[in-house]
Amino acid sequence: MNANSFRHFYNYHFAENRKLWDDCITSLPYEQFTQAVHYSHGSVRAHILHLISVDDIWFSELCSIEPCEPLPPAHGDDRTIIRTYWDQVEQRMRAYLTVLQDEMLFETPISEPEEDKDLLVWQVLLHVVNHGTDHRAQILRVLNDLGVKTTSQDYIFYVYDNP
Repeated sequence: MNANSFRHFYNYHFAENRKLWDDCITSLPYEQFTQAVHYSHGSVRAHILHLISVDDIWFSELCSIEPCEPLPPAHGDDRTIIRTYWDQVEQRMRAYLTVLQDEMLFETPISEPEEDKDLLVWQVLLHVVNHGTDHRAQILRVLNDLGVKTTSQDYIFYVYDNP
């Protein structure tokens, strides 16, 4: 792999996040968006916030910067605030990916926690997209259970449309 491969892979990650949001989340009634679910992180809202915060934490570690301020608990439908927050995190990730060079893939920039200090950049980058795929799948399952029509998030379909 090289830096360009990771940029392509992250374009898939960002596109799938946006597709999930646009196709499923925006039209979801607020009651279902926040409905308690006894699976993984709970409500669709909680799943989305987890997905965003993990992306932010890992990339903040890669950049040696502080993560964005977490969102406060909702007091009403806060999807506009969440989308703005998600866009901010994505822009920070894209900024890092823009300057990513092949030789950086073998650096170990994470100092804490101890268990992560030997992780190579390429391992972190793969983990973040894999984590996103896992949690999008969980969200899609919850949405399906709520009666929402969902779509595939297979990487290969992204490749067919974005060679």
